[in-house]
Amino acid sequence: MQTIPFEGASFGADVLDVEIGALDEAAFAEVHAAWLDRAVLRFRDQRLDREALQTFSQRFGPLEYAPFGRITPEELAKIPHPYVTVISNIVENGRPIGGLGAAEAKWHTDMSYIERPPTASILYAVEVPPVEGDTHYCSMIGALEALPAALAERARQVRIKHDAAHDSIGKLRRGHRDVDDPREAPGAYHPMVLRHPETGRDALYLGRRQDAYVDGLPLDESEALLDEIWRHVALPGDTWTQQWRVGDLVIWDNRTVMHRRAAFDPNCRRLMLRTQVRQEAA
Repeated sequence: MQTIPFEGASFGADVLDVEIGALDEAAFAEVHAAWLDRAVLRFRDQRLDREALQTFSQRFGPLEYAPFGRITPEELAKIPHPYVTVISNIVENGRPIGGLGAAEAKWHTDMSYIERPPTASILYAVEVPPVEGDTHYCSMIGALEALPAALAERARQVRIKHDAAHDSIGKLRRGHRDVDDPREAPGAYHPMVLRHPETGRDALYLGRRQDAYVDGLPLDESEALLDEIWRHVALPGDTWTQQWRVGDLVIWDNRTVMHRRAAFDPNCRRLMLRTQVRQEAA
């Protein structure tokens, strides 16, 4: 196995000469160590079905259910491969086969609105448009290091509520409603700065901007602080862009990177499969 760091970025690497389905324990240990070190790994030319994707993903830990919104146990039991999220703009028989369509998905951390967000997200390309639809990543370790000292110290002292009502394209999730005041939005609170439990490195943990709220502050002060912090996100050298090819698999560490998706032509087909690794209780 060979890893080649992404050019021009402070994080991430390509993993070469690896067939994901054939990794023995020693090789997987190398992959896992590289993921912790580089935060984003890309494997090209993979050939996976949903079972193979799920099997590989489970080697990183128990999987998180796909984010269906409010759903009953009976409805969940009827869903095949409930750990695999279909992200697609394809419509069949008048119904979308997946979520998020073709619109831009703004900077976010997956499922940060729950108490124990996923540690890893894994995205696999089945169909991709000829252009556009890229996924952009940014280092939140780099974002924290870019903050002026006084602002970084303030960030370490506060918690943010992460909005649960909207997805990454700003659409309301099933069973939720819009609110005029972010303090009334549903969601989980997390420290603005998290210490990675495996590497010990600190990173900003912002989740997403929409309807975020800094615990205990008047709304105008919360908005001002969040705006100031977000100005240091995705600075040059701390970003990397994945231009998708069929067979690409990318795994990233939600604790130290954020990502966004560029919009693409809705007349072009895009089909991605995603799994997420559950954060286990401390």
